[in-house]
Amino acid sequence: MKWWSGLAIAALCCSLCGCGKQPEVVVYAALDREFSEPVLNEFTQLTKIKTLGKYDLESTKSVGLTQAIISEADRPRCDVFWNNEILNTLRLAERGLLDAYHSPPEEHYPELFRSQDGAWHGFAARARILIVNKHLVDEVDMPKSIRDLANPKYQKRTALAKPLFGTTATHAACLFTVWGDEEAKSFFMSLRKNEVQVLGGNKQVAESVAAGKYAFGLTDTDDAIIEIEKGSPVVIVYPDRGDGELGTLFIPNTLAIIKGCPHPQEARRLVDYLLSAGVEETLAKGPSAQIPLSKLVTTRPRVETPQTVKAMAVDFAAAAKRWDAAAKFIQEQFLAP
Repeated sequence: MKWWSGLAIAALCCSLCGCGKQPEVVVYAALDREFSEPVLNEFTQLTKIKTLGKYDLESTKSVGLTQAIISEADRPRCDVFWNNEILNTLRLAERGLLDAYHSPPEEHYPELFRSQDGAWHGFAARARILIVNKHLVDEVDMPKSIRDLANPKYQKRTALAKPLFGTTATHAACLFTVWGDEEAKSFFMSLRKNEVQVLGGNKQVAESVAAGKYAFGLTDTDDAIIEIEKGSPVVIVYPDRGDGELGTLFIPNTLAIIKGCPHPQEARRLVDYLLSAGVEETLAKGPSAQIPLSKLVTTRPRVETPQTVKAMAVDFAAAAKRWDAAAKFIQEQFLAP
């Protein structure tokens, strides 16, 4: 019976020290929970690694989670940051808060959408577009540029999400980078003069335009495609496509492992999984219609891509450095009472 007693003691010790505990990985996800959570659940089913998700509010997209990671820098809680845009990920990289990891699938992604030092990885992009209500805008008056948000004909009848959070804030910082301060400030002040309505998030913009509350608005393809496929009377316009014009901004989701995170091995396995062709295909076929960036994905997107429409040429690293200045102006001038 000595052997049985030895096993019992070993089992008791194992339970006390946590042996046999299900491995886990903590994910801060800025991509809408309805899109990201099913993918994380699938990872758990395949690997038996439990994913503990922390999801951001629509009103503070990406910024809220970024601030949480910064505040936890001395004792990280997050393992993997799944950001729904790129600039806040780059801001974390500038602070030295990201761990370098060269994931095997990264070689199938364009160099533009991945960090040379392995600090972050871009995948599953979206476009910044105009969603237009066909019942409120005639075909001849269809907007073609983001500048049309300031068209006096549509005073108080256009909308965008608060440009301090999520992809709208990213878009603003990119405009300050590409146009320069003077032109970007002039653009936002023209929106204010035209009384463009500022809503809580991109989803609210898409839903409000679809409901006929506004003629058109600035949002992302994932929110717009949902309204189109619901049968709402809306169309997508990819803005500024003409010669000499700005082009449509495409923004990737990004992945990053937090330096000093509690579960580094599990974090690497999750990043490998999320960068797989299968996940990009799932996100492309799913309701959010994300745009695949991996060369291995053959699924045809339901939305336009940088290969089919003129894309805005922007230095994301430079835009990340313009973030604070752009946000300061927008808060003090564009959003001031």
